[in-house]
Amino acid sequence: MNLEIFQNGDWLPYAFAFLIGVSMLLYAVLDGYDLGVGMLSRSVKPEERDRMIASIGPFWDANETWLVLGVGLLLVAFPTAHGVVLGHLYLPVGLMMIALIFRGVSFDFRKKVPIEQQGRWNLGFFLGSLTVALTQGYMVGRFVIGFQEGISAQLFACFFGLLVVVGYVLMGACWLILKTEGDLQKKAIRWARRAIWAMVLCALLSSLTAPFVATRVYDRMFSFPEVTLLIAMPLLSIVITLVMHAILGVLPLEKDRLAWLPLVLSINIFVLGGIGLVYSFYPYIIPGHLLIVDAAAAPESLMIMLVGTLIVVPFLVGYTALAYWIFRGKASDLRYD
Repeated sequence: MNLEIFQNGDWLPYAFAFLIGVSMLLYAVLDGYDLGVGMLSRSVKPEERDRMIASIGPFWDANETWLVLGVGLLLVAFPTAHGVVLGHLYLPVGLMMIALIFRGVSFDFRKKVPIEQQGRWNLGFFLGSLTVALTQGYMVGRFVIGFQEGISAQLFACFFGLLVVVGYVLMGACWLILKTEGDLQKKAIRWARRAIWAMVLCALLSSLTAPFVATRVYDRMFSFPEVTLLIAMPLLSIVITLVMHAILGVLPLEKDRLAWLPLVLSINIFVLGGIGLVYSFYPYIIPGHLLIVDAAAAPESLMIMLVGTLIVVPFLVGYTALAYWIFRGKASDLRYD
């Protein structure tokens, strides 16, 4: 067995690229559902809105830790790539940060101000959630095609932004199916059925545009054996979509059976989408421009940072798992006393 790659540290850039990918995927899944709940909270009764927000209250701020980890790892392990990414995305990153701050403030203030002022903070929570989702999707769309310019490239990024919005809405609706009951749960089932087909539409629009702006994706779509994987993943996603549509058609069931299944299926769709994206631009850290190995920091620096990362990550995983275990079950009324 050739151990030279392990001895000279050549594996370290790929290890950090893997950690960044996992962190961002975990963020999309974990924060995606609470952003989706925020976007769904606009047109419901006040007591339903309180129950929806109570369902994400113990988790939403901890979920964002994975975004901090992913961006932090990109900065320390691939400083050149971090500079390129921010250089192209200053405006959407700025908007996202403002929306994240505004959303967090609205989350706490909406129940602590006089009742006549609560409407504006509820609106702030909705707009903050929507802006975060839209800017994140737009940024991922721009990144995937290597920050190409032109109308087609901007159109692809905008379609991708909408895809992420409806994807988060689907996750939020599936979370509410699991965490609520009664009329609110039935509403969540209807939201999920609409969101899944809206997501299919946005995915089709993005996929049809991609080959005209991302030549690397286009090349892989028509070469063997890459074409087998790129076809298998969409086919698997279609099967999961159809299964989810069928399950949503029979929910809710007696004793809340299978209420967990839509959320699990939606997570699988996100995971497949994440794998497909990574596969489309591997081995680049900036698609089409900068290879993982060329953008990495020195092996000695990466080794030190890996030790720190391996100390921090178990704590992140531990307190995330503990929070979900403690607050398992149906959401209760929103209280601050």
